[in-house]
Amino acid sequence: MLADTDVLVVGAGQAGLAVSHQLMAAGVDHVVVDRERAGAAWYLRWDSFTLVTPNHTIRLPGGGYDGDDPGGYLTREGIIAHLRRYRGSFGAPVIEHAGVEELRATDRGFVAETEGGPVRARRVVACTGAYHRERRPAVVDDLARHVPVIGSTSYRSPASLPDGRVLVIGGGQTAGQLTEELLLAGREVVLSAGRAPAMPRRVGDRDGIDWLIDAGFFEQTAARLPTSAARLSPNPLVTGRAGGHDLNLRTLAAAGAELLGHIVGVDDGRLVVADDLAESVRAGDEGWAVICGLIAQTAERMSVPVPDLPRMPPGSVLASPAPRLAEFSAVVVVACGFRPDYRWIGIPGVVDELGLPIQHDGASTVAPGLYFAGVPWMRTRKSPLLLGVGEDAAVVAAQLAA
Repeated sequence: MLADTDVLVVGAGQAGLAVSHQLMAAGVDHVVVDRERAGAAWYLRWDSFTLVTPNHTIRLPGGGYDGDDPGGYLTREGIIAHLRRYRGSFGAPVIEHAGVEELRATDRGFVAETEGGPVRARRVVACTGAYHRERRPAVVDDLARHVPVIGSTSYRSPASLPDGRVLVIGGGQTAGQLTEELLLAGREVVLSAGRAPAMPRRVGDRDGIDWLIDAGFFEQTAARLPTSAARLSPNPLVTGRAGGHDLNLRTLAAAGAELLGHIVGVDDGRLVVADDLAESVRAGDEGWAVICGLIAQTAERMSVPVPDLPRMPPGSVLASPAPRLAEFSAVVVVACGFRPDYRWIGIPGVVDELGLPIQHDGASTVAPGLYFAGVPWMRTRKSPLLLGVGEDAAVVAAQLAA
């Protein structure tokens, strides 16, 4: 039976652990519960997964990166090991295998129905992560009637897929990285591409992420976005694999991937594809140009020489003919990003039309006593990242301690 507590923290990933660290420092009674185990979300990544941001951007309170490769990119196992050491470093009161099925508000706070029984808490911090459920376009249901389909969280390695040609659907970092891995394994890959911006891995003698940090890119707030829906837009394409390098639609085409536009249906066993690949390539190119422009402006502001800015190779990327589904003997891998899922919070109106919490500095503006951390754009662009979740955790913990 779980004990009642002042503050219940739901989720033991980087957000939940960072909040716990700050609550411990402030002497606030709390307990952290997780459906599986601390850092469980990282176990869902594929075998060869690495961070896209450099290791030095792991800036958890009291748990920053302290290894000997600050400019490298931790593997999945390295991230999990770091979080487990972090948990042990301050004795985080984590109870594993105690997922919250439902959270209800009462006149004295909240009641959480967990796998270990009900827990009463005066306040609750939802730290269940930024990637709750995989997004699947409606057309995937049609594809599943013809070929096996798996999501990116079920993919482990090229060897885990049946032999044969592979169709990857998605345009973000995951789709790009899985496509590259399959190509390196000698697989034939068709990628139905999306419109993610591209970015250079290195500019001058620095990582592109380091330039963006200095540019204030990660300090951007949601108020500066063109639309509310832009909060769910894909991150810039790049990879940390094999020491890090450029990764975009042009590099994938050069590596042998067959590129398509968006799949809109199936007709007589053949994919029906939109004629929009050129728009996706252009979106990547435009993102690259914007980031290079930011880097030039940043160098001038810092009074350092403007580095040689890399250019995208010229020329068009041609779309491949729409294939027949019979050509794919392997699984279709869907990597179309994630959407938030707070359906376990049984309080009407706590999320907006995109499923993101309605909050200010992590505090729900609908349900007093309910807080959030690790949410995309909670305060800034870096809110869900290892780079910024610690700052948000400190803001939330300060409110709880007050």
